[in-house]
Amino acid sequence: MVLVKIKLTMLAKGDWDMRVIKDGFLYQLTFMPNFFPVNCYFVEEEDSLTLIDAALPYSSKGILNSAQKVGKPISRIVLTHAHGDHVGALDRLKEELPNIPVYISKRDSRLMEGDLSLDHHEDQNPIRGGVPKNLKTRATELLEDGDTIGSLIAIETPGHTPGSMSFLDKRTNTIIVGDALQSRGGIAVAGDMKPLFPFPAFGTWSKKTALESAKKIVSYQPEVVAVGHGEIIKKPVHAIEKAISHLEK
Repeated sequence: MVLVKIKLTMLAKGDWDMRVIKDGFLYQLTFMPNFFPVNCYFVEEEDSLTLIDAALPYSSKGILNSAQKVGKPISRIVLTHAHGDHVGALDRLKEELPNIPVYISKRDSRLMEGDLSLDHHEDQNPIRGGVPKNLKTRATELLEDGDTIGSLIAIETPGHTPGSMSFLDKRTNTIIVGDALQSRGGIAVAGDMKPLFPFPAFGTWSKKTALESAKKIVSYQPEVVAVGHGEIIKKPVHAIEKAISHLEK
């Protein structure tokens, strides 16, 4: 694992810390790592980078600068779900990279468009979390379970939102899970309140559905799990099983 710390000066935002960690083909880009960590990721392909999630509105400069340091272009943007801390820089990134495709689940594409309605078979809880109202960018590619994007396989893991997705790198058995799990404040399934970092729980639509998705993630026996908030989890299966048990109780 390689750790790189980058100090960025953001217009009208003061000085923010951004941390970049490289682990094999995976780069974790963390904004505000010591305060309110928000992660997005690069997955390195042979000639390019897949960006997973778009972090916060001011994050575009850090994302683009990091890609430049890696030395490969961003070829696509893949979204785990449509909350504001995962699509925040999307419009600005598309201004700089107008020709690259944007991927999201078919289900959460509705959230991108501001549609908070539920299907009859879904848990009838209100959708929570910050869904941006002024997002201009729309996905060009709609994903379903099992779809392939470069070295990644899309896995439907609803719960945090109805259309949340995770992405398995088949080369390393690493799963990028968005907010299906968290490690900040303690490893937890979406919806399980952790007092030291309760925000993913506040934004979770269905704990029942999230629990089933956590079990689905474990079924892949991942070597690494990369979360939306918190540190990368190595050899994560036992820890996730404990988190599942905690929420079940």
